[in-house]
Amino acid sequence: MTDQLSPAERFAAAKSRRELPRLEAFRGKQKFDLDPFQLSACAALENGNSVLVAAPTGAGKTVVAEFAVYLAMQESRAKVFYTAPMKALSNQKFQEFQAEYGAGEVGLLTGDTNINSGARIVVMTTEVLRNMLYADSELLTDLAFVVMDEVHYLADRFRGAVWEEVIIHLSERVRLVSLSATVSNAEEFGDWLQAVRGETDVIVSEERPVPLDQHILMRTKLVDLFDASGLVATNRVNPELVQMARYSGRPINSRRSQDVGRRHSRGGRPEDLRMNRAAVIRLLESHNYLPAIFFIFSRVGCDQAVAQVLRAGAHLTKQWERDEIRAIVEDRCRTLLDEDLAVLGYWEWLEGLERGVAAHHAGMLPAFKEVVEELYRRKLVKVVFATETLSLGINMPARTVVLEKLEKFNGEARVPITPGEYTQLTGRAGRRGIDVEGHSVIQWQDGLDPQAVASLASKRTYPLNSSFRPTYNMAVNLIEQFGRERTREILESSFAQFQADRAVVDLARKVRSQQESLDGYAEAMQCHLGDFVEYSGIRRELTDLERKGAVRGETGSRGERERRQHQLTALRKRLKQHPCHSCNDREAHSRWAERWWRLKKQTDDLTRQIRTRTGAVARVFDRVTDVLMSLGYIERDSTGSVALADGGRMLRRIYGERDLLVAESLRRGIWDDLDPAGLAAMAVALIYEPRRDEGQLSERYLPKGAFREALEKTTDLWSRLDDLERENKLPGSNPIATGLSLAMNRWAQGASLNSVLQDSDLAAGDFVRVTKQTIDLLDQLSMVADAPVGPKARKALDAIRRGIVAYSSVA
Repeated sequence: MTDQLSPAERFAAAKSRRELPRLEAFRGKQKFDLDPFQLSACAALENGNSVLVAAPTGAGKTVVAEFAVYLAMQESRAKVFYTAPMKALSNQKFQEFQAEYGAGEVGLLTGDTNINSGARIVVMTTEVLRNMLYADSELLTDLAFVVMDEVHYLADRFRGAVWEEVIIHLSERVRLVSLSATVSNAEEFGDWLQAVRGETDVIVSEERPVPLDQHILMRTKLVDLFDASGLVATNRVNPELVQMARYSGRPINSRRSQDVGRRHSRGGRPEDLRMNRAAVIRLLESHNYLPAIFFIFSRVGCDQAVAQVLRAGAHLTKQWERDEIRAIVEDRCRTLLDEDLAVLGYWEWLEGLERGVAAHHAGMLPAFKEVVEELYRRKLVKVVFATETLSLGINMPARTVVLEKLEKFNGEARVPITPGEYTQLTGRAGRRGIDVEGHSVIQWQDGLDPQAVASLASKRTYPLNSSFRPTYNMAVNLIEQFGRERTREILESSFAQFQADRAVVDLARKVRSQQESLDGYAEAMQCHLGDFVEYSGIRRELTDLERKGAVRGETGSRGERERRQHQLTALRKRLKQHPCHSCNDREAHSRWAERWWRLKKQTDDLTRQIRTRTGAVARVFDRVTDVLMSLGYIERDSTGSVALADGGRMLRRIYGERDLLVAESLRRGIWDDLDPAGLAAMAVALIYEPRRDEGQLSERYLPKGAFREALEKTTDLWSRLDDLERENKLPGSNPIATGLSLAMNRWAQGASLNSVLQDSDLAAGDFVRVTKQTIDLLDQLSMVADAPVGPKARKALDAIRRGIVAYSSVA
């Protein structure tokens, strides 16, 4: 290989070995040679810098993270924390690092799982790291690197603030490896990282390691989205596709195409315009385009798609594959209780797997999802019907991605998917080292515009915007560590304020530009007889008053009409008496004056925006501290400085959307009389986020006894806190949702899975997710609350962590 290099290339390789020996050693261990962006990012790490790597899904960003782990393991004691937004991704990285470095060197912390937390490589959710930073955990000793995978989650409106908290509060000696999807403002984000973390290299790559061929499935034919003739630029829409779109998917040489087009324009619809899913799978198989992921933006839709394909007789596996599938499934699911299998749809799920077809969505039992992921990676499952959550981070590359629709329900309405979402979804297509190219297939439907699809496919970036906002827990933690004034300065260093300040710079630039135009307009309307700005102001006031009078007509009291008439008379008199009224160029001046007033209004609006954005995050922090001060969580000491009271020290250890409500309920003893099952029912009411028109049980379906009185007091307390927040110009919070309280109460008392799922009307995966969130809150209560609540919280936690909730493939 070396003999094939030119003298210049051999010189560069020798120089690299001298200057970057660890990168060269790491490079030699890889299956593929590193791409230029990977080499640049790894070189920055070996040179002692932090890095931000923004690249498409599947481009190989995690190689940079793996090099950070490799660097740490070359030292005697250095640690590396790998943070991920989802537990499924954390579990996957945990298993990969164990395979590479051995079980003794790797730990896992995900809130409900604690394995080998003192290891040198620890995989964790971002929230766990944030909590460690606030607690000044001893596990932070010798920390050299933190990897933040999927750092674009920083824009998530529910959880994004945690990413900023970690980035701001990490020790300066820790190097940060930030991995992001391709965002349009990566340089801006990199500038902020540079400001708060020190030397940070920004590495942006738009290149996919495996090229993507994009197709439209029209009737039974796969048609290229872009012109592949080689005669024109490749970003031009395929002319054949445009022609076919005019005739509802008929080939342009079809004898019946015009006839079909006419029928379609009159509202008729050819029966065979869309292939069913089983036929689409056969078509993909005939082109050697399997394995494939079909993205369907509905959990029910995914399950129905699997059932439909199985009914159509799909068999995509050989006998030896079916045997291997069954062996893996039985091994991974051996801890599930026999009586739960039917409730979970185990046998139908297994039949689909053995035939090479599966669903993947958040409503599934986590164990089932993990098995689907494993079988897919082993090439045993050929087709997966998935919701868009599969596009986030989990290692499940496909040869082909199929999009049945280009719109999804966002909780309120059906909306088109964004260019960023399209890029994330199609990023799954093309397996490095296996496929020469990946394929995306969009199924044709009425009204689909090829030009719009091409535009969607051509835009690969979307902006990363901060969702940071100070919380009560954040406030007391920072005040305890830094004091109030220093905390305000720290919050001013958030990405949210950085973006606001950047926006202020742009707005100020616009104001300056518009001020120049205003000066020009003012000069053009100058009148030798007097102040034309004053004259035009009277004229505008008169016009506005006349317009209001015309709209209101004879409405209003007699006194109001007389007052309005008196104002009009006075303004007309002032107008006629003004020196400029007799100017021969009055109307020409007036036209310039109208432009001046219009632009002045816009400029004044921009100036107001500048005032509201400057110091915006610190102002919210001040409102948060005002609420805490009024409730006695913080107080002024003898020197006038703000310090934590006893309640504030308790609030430091309560994390979550309802941190203040939980702390106040504990302080007031509202939950003291609850038994463990009642406490579990209360905890789920605090963490549950129902969909619209869900969330409340009528009183007769609520747990009986002390729970109802405690709920009434907690709800009353929530209402008073909500009023207090709104008085302080804070957004408040949603009402407590009791929709799952009875189900959680019964689960804590030992009810069967079948009956609890019927009570909750939840899918098994959702029930597990909500129960684990409940466990997280109960765990906090067990450590923070005094007796009687603390010991009862531990009993409640143990009571609900059973059956499918206790199952973990990682253990």
